[in-house]
Amino acid sequence: MSFIASRNALRVQLKPSFARTFASTPSAFAPTLKERLTELIPKEIENVKAVRAAHGNKSFGEVTVDQAYGGMRGIKGLIWEGSVLDAEEGIRFRGLTIPEVQQKLPTAPGGTEPLPEGLFWLLVTGEVPTEEQVKGLSQEWAARAELPKFVEELIDRCPNTLHPMTQFSIAVNALNHDSAFAKAYSNGVHKREYWKTTFDDSMDLIAKLPNIAGRIFRNVYGDGKLPAIDQNLDYSANLSNLLGFGENKDFVDLMRLYITIHSDHEGGNVSAHTGHLVGSALSDPFLSFAASLNGLAGPLHGLANQEVLRWVQKMQAAIGKEPTDEQVAEYVWSTLKSGQVVPGYGHAVLRKTDPRYTAQREFALKHLPNDPGFKLVGQIYKIVPNILLEAGKAKNPWPNVDAHSGVLLTYYGLHQQDFYTVLFGVSRAFGVVSQLIWDRALGMPLERPKSYSTEAIKKMFEGK
Repeated sequence: MSFIASRNALRVQLKPSFARTFASTPSAFAPTLKERLTELIPKEIENVKAVRAAHGNKSFGEVTVDQAYGGMRGIKGLIWEGSVLDAEEGIRFRGLTIPEVQQKLPTAPGGTEPLPEGLFWLLVTGEVPTEEQVKGLSQEWAARAELPKFVEELIDRCPNTLHPMTQFSIAVNALNHDSAFAKAYSNGVHKREYWKTTFDDSMDLIAKLPNIAGRIFRNVYGDGKLPAIDQNLDYSANLSNLLGFGENKDFVDLMRLYITIHSDHEGGNVSAHTGHLVGSALSDPFLSFAASLNGLAGPLHGLANQEVLRWVQKMQAAIGKEPTDEQVAEYVWSTLKSGQVVPGYGHAVLRKTDPRYTAQREFALKHLPNDPGFKLVGQIYKIVPNILLEAGKAKNPWPNVDAHSGVLLTYYGLHQQDFYTVLFGVSRAFGVVSQLIWDRALGMPLERPKSYSTEAIKKMFEGK
């Protein structure tokens, strides 16, 4: 019996007094995420039809040749519902800023940071969930968390020298074996129903990621032994347990913040766009997200936080853990003069300090204000922007999310830098699959932009 079917059967059996403890109102259960989606999708289909009817022939703006050669930077060409990135105020998740997300989403008992379960509900529905709905999502993910035996064996057979991100991608690809969407498509399901099995696969994917990440971590850096998923814990607490840090309540709260702020960053970044592109071919969520992970593994995307940490640690080794502002400035200048960039500073879109950086800084001020690594990161924050402006190296000289996360993970004892991108990958699944669900619900087509050769461009503008 499926989780939803079991839950519906339970509704019939429960006495009203017991049922009320799980409801947002005294008279009825709060809907599950899938039930709420079933209510929302017909309305959103009509909303999209209305938008296309009113604005479908209007232009976003022209595309220049430089944009075509420059990685399509700034080209407006994707629909992404979960988040929008503004150059001045940063990311908004379904209209909410990061401070608003921290304020409005439910937290765990004793915790202060938003639960990623609530963020996923927000990304999928555009609504802030109740505590009961978030608790139900935690329980459903815990119930779905077990890995197929062959996937466990596949991870265990990987050599310790194989990069954790490669192992992560292999395991996620292998989950395709049990894809509900792939099975339904093979059986001829109507396209209006695509979203339902996409949802089921997406829930399975998110639920199983902590077990995959934990198994990789324990195999590569430990003895290979994992604790079981605790059905009574939230997603981040279970992930922390699997990594061996569950006893530290502050680390668990950091994981809640980390997953929330790394979950989504509109649709144009490599991992998000790759998931959307592969998903547009009707690949199932496991194959689509595995493709996202392969993009995230690149040094210009998900590896950025460990690049920052290594640069900071090299600075500490060269000038000490408590350097003067002058020493930091001199080191920054030496980095630039050697032809390198200052990692963690600058952003393709943002023109102010990344709110995700600010959220991590506030966490550090609360929990580790005297840590030498954090103090140096704060010192760099004070010094680097002015140097970059003086050097003319960046339109945005302010720090992004990667400028801070490595120092926080290191403080709590997670020193294994090659694993950092796996944590980023766990987080990014939330944004990728929430959009994929809506892509299927709205019947989004195969993505197929037009390309030109250099010779064709030359001919296009001859005599003009």
